[in-house]
Amino acid sequence: MTDRGTDSGGAPPALQPWTRRPARLAYAVVEALADRIVAGHFPPGSALPVEPDLCETFGVSRTTVREAVKALEAKGLVRARQGSGTTVTPQDSWNLLDPVVLAATFRHDDQLVVLDQLVGVRSALESQMAAQAAILATEDDLRAVEELLVRLDGETGAPHRFIETDLVFHGRIMEASRNRLAGSIVRSVHTQARTTALYSGAPDTRACELANAEHRQLMRRLLARDPEGAAQAMTAHIEDAWQRRRSPAGRRPAP
Repeated sequence: MTDRGTDSGGAPPALQPWTRRPARLAYAVVEALADRIVAGHFPPGSALPVEPDLCETFGVSRTTVREAVKALEAKGLVRARQGSGTTVTPQDSWNLLDPVVLAATFRHDDQLVVLDQLVGVRSALESQMAAQAAILATEDDLRAVEELLVRLDGETGAPHRFIETDLVFHGRIMEASRNRLAGSIVRSVHTQARTTALYSGAPDTRACELANAEHRQLMRRLLARDPEGAAQAMTAHIEDAWQRRRSPAGRRPAP
């Protein structure tokens, strides 16, 4: 993540009130403050604005602010102490599996450090699940994966449809592995990553064709009931697809 903790005058940019009052006030305050913390506007060891200032900025009650601070503390982002205010914790204390924290982290991961780590996690877990699917998948499972592969063949010219079906394809293999815990971990982190252009990139027909060639290699290993080959094919696919998206040519322009 880039350091955005201070502006040219040495002070963090001021918190801004909402232009439109959100419906879920405490949750909205949590999201706003979490984003500022992860972006580095409130670096570890610094204090959040005092309660009256937060109430004024967001136009909410003390009760709402206190609820938001408790939620931030539960996410590992801050530590609240009676008489000493609320202090931002070190990054190692942040709960990166929390959806709000994870989404903010991906949004501000300009150097792709955390996204590289995510791909490593996906590769490790999905390769394991591919190996398990090669052993445990039923004939119905394999038929369903093959049908998705055929569907993907027809969508290489429509990248946005291809991406959605690709998600179902991977999900079906995870389901066939019978590894519910690993599948849940991958889905939770991958869902948040897909919301950022830094991860999704700018898919085109050629990228989809390459991805589906890798899918076919994986499918061959699954049909052959080859767990080691399936694991290797899944690892190669996830890592190669990420490198294509990670390169400047594969990235989506900033909005």
